[in-house]
Amino acid sequence: MSNEALEMSINLVWVMLGAFFVFFMHAGFAMVEAGFTRSKNAVNILMKNILTISIGGIVYFVAGYAIMFGDTAGGFIGTSGFLLNGVDDIGFFVFQAMFAATCATIISGAVAERTNITAYIAIVGLMTLFVYPVVGHWIWQGDGWITALGFVDFAGSTVVHLTGAVGALVAAAMIGPRIGKYEKGVVNVIPGHSIPLGALGVFILWLGWFGFNGGSTLAADPSFVPGVIANTFLAASAGVIATAFYTKFRYGHIDGSLTLNGALGGLVGITAGAANVSIIGSIVIGLVAGPLLVEGVRFIETKLKVDDPVGAVAVHGINGIWGTLAIGLFDVANGLFYGGGVTQLGVQLIGVAAVIAWTTVTVGVGLSIIKVFVPLRVSREDEIEGLDITEHGAHAYEFQDVFKGVTNKGDTFAQRLTTLGKTASILERQISPQNRAR
Repeated sequence: MSNEALEMSINLVWVMLGAFFVFFMHAGFAMVEAGFTRSKNAVNILMKNILTISIGGIVYFVAGYAIMFGDTAGGFIGTSGFLLNGVDDIGFFVFQAMFAATCATIISGAVAERTNITAYIAIVGLMTLFVYPVVGHWIWQGDGWITALGFVDFAGSTVVHLTGAVGALVAAAMIGPRIGKYEKGVVNVIPGHSIPLGALGVFILWLGWFGFNGGSTLAADPSFVPGVIANTFLAASAGVIATAFYTKFRYGHIDGSLTLNGALGGLVGITAGAANVSIIGSIVIGLVAGPLLVEGVRFIETKLKVDDPVGAVAVHGINGIWGTLAIGLFDVANGLFYGGGVTQLGVQLIGVAAVIAWTTVTVGVGLSIIKVFVPLRVSREDEIEGLDITEHGAHAYEFQDVFKGVTNKGDTFAQRLTTLGKTASILERQISPQNRAR
């Protein structure tokens, strides 16, 4: 085997490894969303995540990849490569398909616990067929109009995360808050049922992000990849630390769920500039991402009155904007802090504004069309009972063993019901603390 063939093989293995890691991130999203929501909706969360990667992959194969990377029409949209016709680099398609599904699955957490699953499937189709691919064409295809301005987004703070977050914000606003979230001017916290599951999801996502950013190098370059991985790791670490200390200052205690999300905020923040900033720059980006996340969650919940159960809009949207604009400050070649002036910052701002406008309009119009055919939201009764039963006919957890032996053999039926009711009430108090205002 020639040196050139060997190099191509090594690069292919590196990109495929990155694709595998990004695929595994969907397990992380599933665990974060399931853990940060109530147990009666866990099956629904899992079904949405596995359907997202499956449907998103097929839709992206049929047309999304062509719209994103096909020959350009005026720098706006791709026009060739449908069904991968004429596409030689199938490995690149596989890698990009994982990104497309990642963008779509951001919406899942923001609309959790009250969305009709058929409507959600339609949203996934909309995102992976048209909304995300057009943004990707503008920025990553090479001939897009935003690319021509000099816009930089190495691995997708804007292309993937901001696009998904804006779609999530529009969808969550149109679908409306969960029952009990806003009552008499009070914003109630609806606790998730398993912080350990959420923590597992965060660690899986953190691991997957090494493939997300590292694989975006598209080559196993020893002079390039280690810096990208180091920036990714340290930005996430700084995000955790900043969030932990900021919540201690803000609320008097280190908030568990917010600190876990702080890792994701740092990861989103560094995604745009993982190949363009120094290690010090990556740490600063992560340190800023933490407080932005905390205040972003609060602003979205209390000021915008948008119910986002997992904080997806703040994590992926606000920190997606921050990470993209940070290029204009910390880019070692053109950043403001490196003598590059404000030009790059201005270009980054234009790109962010364009993507927000595009996604807001297309998702808003798309959802308006979808709801003509399918209700966006389940009924009040179904939401109260839980989507696991009403949408899937099964519980995520079975508690029969918990109640075994709590009633006496000679008890009347009414006595058994009373005893079981008291036991269930105790369990409910143990696993679901009273809602508190944030």
